[in-house]
Amino acid sequence: MTVTRSIVLYILAAVAEIGGAWLVWQGIREHRGLLWVGAGVIALGLYGFVATFQPDPHFGRILAAYGGVFVAGSLVWGMVFDGFRPDRFDVIGALVCLLGVAIIMYAPRGS
Repeated sequence: MTVTRSIVLYILAAVAEIGGAWLVWQGIREHRGLLWVGAGVIALGLYGFVATFQPDPHFGRILAAYGGVFVAGSLVWGMVFDGFRPDRFDVIGALVCLLGVAIIMYAPRGS
């Protein structure tokens, strides 16, 4: 159950952070306005809270592993919301990052 909870929290964190950054991008770069920017800032703040609910108590480990989730999630976000089509190197890189996440977060450790 702990691994499942951790994965769900990483997905929620990715939606909040990547979605927040995308909203700011849309507000500024695509001239959609300050409402989009404000929504993005709120989402980015929510990301910080979601990360604190990870079961592992080590900030460095949580954020290091989240980096890999962010890489893969950003590619997926781009596919869904911007029509981005990753090439094989994007996919391979994302898979390597997710393997890193699995090793950092879920490798068996002694007490």
